[in-house]
Amino acid sequence: MHSHEHPFDTDGPDNDDADAEAAKRLGNAIHDARSGRYTLQQLAELAGVSTGLISQLERGIGNPSFSTLQRIAGALNLRIGDLVEVASPGRDSEAMIVRRDARARLQTTVAGPVYELLTPNLKGRLEVLETTLPPGFSNRDEPFVHEGEECVVVVSGEVDVAVAGVVEHLNLGDAITYDSSIPHWWENNTDSPARVLGVVTPPSF
Repeated sequence: MHSHEHPFDTDGPDNDDADAEAAKRLGNAIHDARSGRYTLQQLAELAGVSTGLISQLERGIGNPSFSTLQRIAGALNLRIGDLVEVASPGRDSEAMIVRRDARARLQTTVAGPVYELLTPNLKGRLEVLETTLPPGFSNRDEPFVHEGEECVVVVSGEVDVAVAGVVEHLNLGDAITYDSSIPHWWENNTDSPARVLGVVTPPSF
């Protein structure tokens, strides 16, 4: 893990000041990871995004999608988690307990999912995320692909989960386990938010 500050915020997704500060921290983390290795143009080409987007992000402007953030991290030979310091300053990063009001949160786009980290950091062999999917959310066009094995449990609402193109409808309490290196996507086709608990090993966020 790199000791950069992180785009997660612990004040909740509705805090505008926290969102602005999170964007600034993310920009600093990307700039620090790029410095001495790649020019803006080189990183943009490797990540398959525009130079302007990288420049904006480094200045703390804009909200990248999860997949865009994943591509940028991949181009830097990092995971998203390697760009973040999950533990808040002043907290023991090796602590076992994550209090409900102290969960690290990441919302990559204004209308996108909210990811909350339940494990203290991403240094161990296990990663647990609680994700809130807004009504109508779908990443069908930009499926997730990451290392490891994942188990997803619906803790609120209902969600469609597709793995390798096969769609499964999950209701409250249903779970699905799959190889997360296979393209997969989530969809909330209801009018209410849905929450899922995702367990991933090894951590690949």
